[in-house]
Amino acid sequence: MTFTENIIQRYKSIRTRRQLGDVCRKRYAFVGIGSHSIANLYPVLAHLRVPVKYICCRSTTKAAVAAEKFSGIKVTTSLDEILEDNEIAGVFVSASPSAHFDIAAKILGSGKSLFIEKPPCSSAEELGRLKDMIILHGTPTAMAGMQKRYAPATQILKSRLRHQRPISYNMKYLTGSYPEGDMLSDLFIHPLDYVTFLFGRAEITGIDSVSHSHGAKTMMLLLRHGDTAGTLELSTAYTWTEASETMTINTRQGVYRIRNMEELRYTRKPATPFGIPADKVFGHHPTSTCLLSRNNFIPTTINNQIYTQGFYNELKAFCDLVEGKPSKCLSSFETLQDTYRLMEDIRTRTHGNADKMKRTF
Repeated sequence: MTFTENIIQRYKSIRTRRQLGDVCRKRYAFVGIGSHSIANLYPVLAHLRVPVKYICCRSTTKAAVAAEKFSGIKVTTSLDEILEDNEIAGVFVSASPSAHFDIAAKILGSGKSLFIEKPPCSSAEELGRLKDMIILHGTPTAMAGMQKRYAPATQILKSRLRHQRPISYNMKYLTGSYPEGDMLSDLFIHPLDYVTFLFGRAEITGIDSVSHSHGAKTMMLLLRHGDTAGTLELSTAYTWTEASETMTINTRQGVYRIRNMEELRYTRKPATPFGIPADKVFGHHPTSTCLLSRNNFIPTTINNQIYTQGFYNELKAFCDLVEGKPSKCLSSFETLQDTYRLMEDIRTRTHGNADKMKRTF
């Protein structure tokens, strides 16, 4: 074996041993067997080898089918059975959004750690009650499933924006029709949370919305985050086949462009000595630096869409915190206050109350 081959082999061996040694020793439960759970969350837990002892759902028919699919895991329709089991350290929840608050309240009341998919509740008032329960019952870890906060592209952006002053941004969140729920708290919470996470508390300076056929809606927002201005187009009038999420961020030093959490590029601006636009006088050949791009050729974990979207990192962060390993929670209920405040401001300005918003949105 050559020197180069030996170095490569040793590196691979160290990496493999590190992966094999990263295990979860506590037991967990999962509440919910919906399409999102099966497509995005269960595969990550299986990859991490998280020891799930229970799966819970309300439907006895679905529970019977799930019992065949998830061999070795007890499928139950009783949440109380899970909460009374002292062996369970943490509970994952991804059920119907309308049921999330009640489920979260019961789990927090038991003192077990909680990971709950967005939205964890329907209002800022309910969010405050959940925060109070965390303190009252001494919940070790409570985390909301805002996976975009954990996406690699987001972490790169967040780090770089600490050293660059954002001037403005433009974000487009475009999907197909969503007749089965409240699109503001179920869908639009993602882009609204994203901009508050990156730029801080937002104030609405302008808002307009247009209704389309079959319940589709387009909303245009003008926001201010201190010195940063932003525009958002949030729409369910496009298609799910070509749904997209794109953002352009203009800073004093350059421009960032992010597409679907899978590609992040940065273009540096030309110098302006003494306020003179050098590119206007001398010309300029802009070069774009690729800061992140998902590699579809090599099928490794970090090149999987579940990883680039942030699902892997958020679930691993939760498990690491429950296991007592070094990690960081980026989506505590406390950090969602600005997001819920913004959503309630949108509801008030658009329709005056949440019930009207839910019917027309």
